[in-house]
Amino acid sequence: MQIEKAAYAFQLDGNPVSCEEFGHGHINSTLKVTTDTGAEYVLQRINKYVFRNPVRLMANVGAVTEFLGKKVKEARNALHYIPTHTGLLYHRDRKGEFWRAYDYIGGFCLDVPETEEDFYQSALAFGRFQDQLADFPAHTLYETIPEFHNTVDRYRQLYESISIDPCQRVANVKDEIYYLTKQEEVACTLQRMRENGELPLRVTHNDTKLNNVLLDRTTRKALCVLDLDTVMPGLSAHDFGDSIRFGAATAEEDEPDYEKMSLDLHLFEVYTRGFLEAATALTDKEVEVLPMGALSITLELATRFLKDYIDGDLYFKTAYPEHNLIRARTQIRLAQDMQSKMNEMNRIVAQVAAQVRK
Repeated sequence: MQIEKAAYAFQLDGNPVSCEEFGHGHINSTLKVTTDTGAEYVLQRINKYVFRNPVRLMANVGAVTEFLGKKVKEARNALHYIPTHTGLLYHRDRKGEFWRAYDYIGGFCLDVPETEEDFYQSALAFGRFQDQLADFPAHTLYETIPEFHNTVDRYRQLYESISIDPCQRVANVKDEIYYLTKQEEVACTLQRMRENGELPLRVTHNDTKLNNVLLDRTTRKALCVLDLDTVMPGLSAHDFGDSIRFGAATAEEDEPDYEKMSLDLHLFEVYTRGFLEAATALTDKEVEVLPMGALSITLELATRFLKDYIDGDLYFKTAYPEHNLIRARTQIRLAQDMQSKMNEMNRIVAQVAAQVRK
């Protein structure tokens, strides 16, 4: 079995004896390395196309994981990156590729929750992530993807694509454009509040899906949060909202029959309870706007899918010509359902907050 040369650049316990493909990630190439002492590691090649500045990315990851490592009770509750023999947290090979390694933590991930408890555990994990990093100086982190959740800028980009109409597709999406245009003010509410200083800047994960939570194989309890590549300054409501958009939806985000898409209020409550039980450092205003976070992030993603469809499908991978349009329509349908249920979402958050934030 061929051992990836990059493995030898890191301060591993022992010499590598096996190196196998590992996981189901779509961005970075991931390998599992085992040494002659039985130590196990995850070795990854960073995707330079997606992450244009791996050095800054690893500066973020290194700072956050070091900070978390001092907060957790067990080693398995935080990722631990392995330095190279030169003391860096990344290795650049002769081809210019960037590599990193971290301790393998025994556990498993789920793409979708098998029980309500799985969804609750993911809420606890991301809530703890917020809580443990509440006193981390978020402004010191780099923006690995600039303006990632700046909804104001996302709308600007959509309008730019509409005006150019490079693939002559705008005529096919008049209804979608009309709806999203009408929602611009509400979609951009949180960004405006951030700019006005009403919401604090936090360390945010920015990809808060269940499959980025590692669960214990025996207890099924959340161990830690994975995939920190998009960790950067942001809003806690956006992290909460993305979990809801993905995990409390009643259909896949590319369901062709978008009428099947809605918000499951029971799952919304399950996640809200776990998140607020763990994220104790949030301000009252941050808690109040959590439902708006779900709506805002859903509308933002709808603009991104629609823009990509208009542009000719340049960013998101597609399986057929109207894939991004279907995605945009399902997000629009979800946003519409959220709007119809916003009073109930606000009631749930207020009720849960009153119970757990005493």
